[in-house]
Amino acid sequence: MKFREGFVKNRYIGRTFIMPGQAARKKSVRQKLNAIELEFRGKNVMLVDDSIVRGTTCKQIIQMAREAGAKNVYFCSAAPAVRFPNVYGIDMPSAHELIAHNRSTQDVADLIGADWLIYQDLPDLIEAVGGGKIKIDKFDCAVFDGHYVTGDVDEAYLNKIEQARNDASKVKTQAVSAIIDLYNN
Repeated sequence: MKFREGFVKNRYIGRTFIMPGQAARKKSVRQKLNAIELEFRGKNVMLVDDSIVRGTTCKQIIQMAREAGAKNVYFCSAAPAVRFPNVYGIDMPSAHELIAHNRSTQDVADLIGADWLIYQDLPDLIEAVGGGKIKIDKFDCAVFDGHYVTGDVDEAYLNKIEQARNDASKVKTQAVSAIIDLYNN
């Protein structure tokens, strides 16, 4: 298998999964990456990304690969399926905005338009990063397995985060901020 770079990346576009609003995320993916048609035309390709959070980026790049002429598009995530929100500081989407939440690998493959989807196995990931000079006994894998290390995260807490983090809530907060800014100016 040959490794080739099929996309040219615009380094001035940041991480799309944390951008507010689905429309902004979708637009940013198209601005962030440009397909090199020569690398896709008539070929079976495997795209590799660090993770799949909402599915916005991978869905767009799979579509871009197909538009550039790829016959089959396989997708590989270097992380396990992100099924649960991060509650320890990273402003990740709410659980229901995570594409893998309550879905099988095949469901996610269908939603993103991949002919085949491969996720990194959690035990293999732990083994890969657990070695070295300093032995690490336990990792926070909550976004993958739902086991929060503090032990105090329950359904009520996750529902509270869901309400605060979902796109509709963020849009409402932005609208209120805009009105306050208009009033103050």
